Amino acid sequence: MKLYGFAGTRSQRALWGLKEVDADFEFISVNLLEGEHRRPEYLRINPAGKVPVLIDGDRVIPESAAIVLYLADKYPQKALLPAGLDERAQAYRWTLFAVTELEQPLWRITRHSFLYPPEKRSPADIELAREEFRTMAAILEKHLEGREFIVGNKLSVADCVTVYLMDWANEVQLLEGFPRLQAYLERLYARPEAPQRIAEARKAA
Repeated sequence: MKLYGFAGTRSQRALWGLKEVDADFEFISVNLLEGEHRRPEYLRINPAGKVPVLIDGDRVIPESAAIVLYLADKYPQKALLPAGLDERAQAYRWTLFAVTELEQPLWRITRHSFLYPPEKRSPADIELAREEFRTMAAILEKHLEGREFIVGNKLSVADCVTVYLMDWANEVQLLEGFPRLQAYLERLYARPEAPQRIAEARKAA
């Protein structure tokens, strides 16, 4: 397998899945700062021009959460998806909660902070996005009471997708007042299978 990605981006989320299932893969850097994601050869792989993308034989899987779910299906013995239907439904629920309710405000903050040209940036939208994230983060904070992982008693796809967002939120100072989320972040990144934190990955790039 080959993972096309860039340090510090949602590629880290795909790396979570690959490392947790102990997959043999090659990491191919796509330098976003140099515009490699807009080159024709990369757009043939992913017309959206984004990272990460996993290639497994003839299968081409963009979208980091989709990659994690694919790996869970490919390596069922690693049990990234719970066996029971009730817990599996919860894993799906929290995975989608992460990419819709937690990730979107973080992405808006990033776009309006430095990705958009200055004339398109909106400080007001940043503040709204920060409020929206904290409202949704409070739901996960309450859910984690007495829990080590989001679903069941072991790491699942929901954790692989969510914990990267906690690191992202920490980078923009949004975890203050959420002690369970802070503890969850530190606990999961202490795992031997964990990839680098965002800041570490950027320094190493």
